[in-house]
Amino acid sequence: MKKVCLFILFSVLSLSVFPQDIPEHISYTRIYDYLDEMAGEGLIEINSVVKPYARVFIAQKLLEIQTQSQQLNKRQKDELTFFLNEFALELNKLPDSKLNIWSKEHSKTTVFQPAFNYRDTLLRVRITPLLGMHITHNKNGNITERWYGADFQAMMGKHLSIYGSLRDISFQGDTLASPGFLNDYPGCEYKESSTGGDFSDSRGGIKYAWNWGSVGLVKDNVVWGDNYHGSNILSGRAPSFPMLTLHLKPAKWFEMEYIHGWLVSNVLDSTRYYMDNVNEKHYRMANKFIAANLFTFTPIPKLNLSVGNSIIYAEANIQAAYLIPIAFYKSEDHTMTKGLGLENQNSQVFFNFSSRNIKHLHLFTSVYLDEVDFSRFLPGSSQKNPVSYKLGGNLSNFPIQNLSLTGEFTRTNIINYKHSIPALTWASNGYNLGSYLSDNSQEIYLALKYKPIRGLDLNLSFMDAKHGNEYDYLRRNAAGADAIKKIISQPVLGEITWSNQTIAFTAEYEVFNNAYAIINVVYSDIKGYDLTSTPIDGEVRKTAQGYLDLFTPAYLQGKNTTVTVGFSFGF
Repeated sequence: MKKVCLFILFSVLSLSVFPQDIPEHISYTRIYDYLDEMAGEGLIEINSVVKPYARVFIAQKLLEIQTQSQQLNKRQKDELTFFLNEFALELNKLPDSKLNIWSKEHSKTTVFQPAFNYRDTLLRVRITPLLGMHITHNKNGNITERWYGADFQAMMGKHLSIYGSLRDISFQGDTLASPGFLNDYPGCEYKESSTGGDFSDSRGGIKYAWNWGSVGLVKDNVVWGDNYHGSNILSGRAPSFPMLTLHLKPAKWFEMEYIHGWLVSNVLDSTRYYMDNVNEKHYRMANKFIAANLFTFTPIPKLNLSVGNSIIYAEANIQAAYLIPIAFYKSEDHTMTKGLGLENQNSQVFFNFSSRNIKHLHLFTSVYLDEVDFSRFLPGSSQKNPVSYKLGGNLSNFPIQNLSLTGEFTRTNIINYKHSIPALTWASNGYNLGSYLSDNSQEIYLALKYKPIRGLDLNLSFMDAKHGNEYDYLRRNAAGADAIKKIISQPVLGEITWSNQTIAFTAEYEVFNNAYAIINVVYSDIKGYDLTSTPIDGEVRKTAQGYLDLFTPAYLQGKNTTVTVGFSFGF
């Protein structure tokens, strides 16, 4: 009888949740961690292969957890109360606050958290300021990062939503993010200065949603592939890009994601330029698009099997074939480019496996295939397919409550993500869309996370990352010989050009909703290596210092203990 009452309560509460689709940005990792933990406890089911989640979806899952709150420990119950207040508007009510500037029937302006909220029968609005500063120090000096801005979200009626976020960020000191650097700092386009640089980050979009799907035009970051330390399919590290989105979940056992995006090629098109008033040419970038789909099947509860494919193409205009959400794009490409005597566009296939069938344990695998020749899988083949795979698991609340252990292994073969035509690489703004380590690389990642009280996350992690020989995607050498076959016949990680061993401790406390204090202490040993072998055609050969400069900002080269302290409202 008790279970029946809880089910009725959950059903009634769910009726107040309208099917709008405002995505919760991937930077709010605490809510994603909480839902992952609850899925590991068997209280909810989630398909974690695609992020961000819709805020309404998160609210629904929180309601579902609330009906089973007797199974939660004190910290988990406190987290649930905290998150329910964060997603109050999605539950069609104004959030609670201990300190209000003013409060009326339909609106509330609060100090903690700083926000304006409005709700009536047609419109629900949230406006929050963004403000923060991080100070980073090691033996090479200080880096000060400051940002400010605002976040806007509006839900209109039962189906339409609009959201936007604008943040202006400035640095004093070295800049740590660059397309060539092998680190996971979020990608950006700096306006550089003599003392650092600054950039702005603008995201937003409009979506129409119904009970089993949504469609939208957005500019945002997306992650495809289960992971706890960076996906090898779509990692979300590259700057946000505009895209058409389609999400469908017509049955409990099936879900589909589709995007068509406008990427930034960083390749000049010599046929497209502006003329200024002194007849000087200003060249434009070549077009670059991505189309990708992902289908998830759930044959039994808590087991998700996903398969999808994508294409990067650089035609003058959008191709209608790549607007078809369920297409196999490599086949479409062969149809449209056959007989041109040119290379095809750049297509990919990917797979993801995720299981939470054992309580407390999440097991997952993701695979990215850039180019497949089945003969290369044979034991006698010296050539290797460009493929990246990740194996991982997360064990939470067993045997110790509030403690979780994560382990991941990622390996990526030679020239994966690359292409002989620069405009067709798996990248935007020069940042790899997949693994931050790029191709010919390997990473072992271990983490121990403890959450003693609501809002406080203590994380101790170890990472061992390596990068092998660096190769360009060279089809032919100067003599016309087939250079690519020799390149992919080289042993993966045959010689190490760069390595990074890092031990990190992070203490992060969410004081109130979206307000953080953080301390991060990192010991890192980042090296470059001199090579003694004879280089081959297509290989990028440098000295040990040359590889360090290529892959690592000067601020982090060698052995360093780097300390970061900071606070933020918003992210």
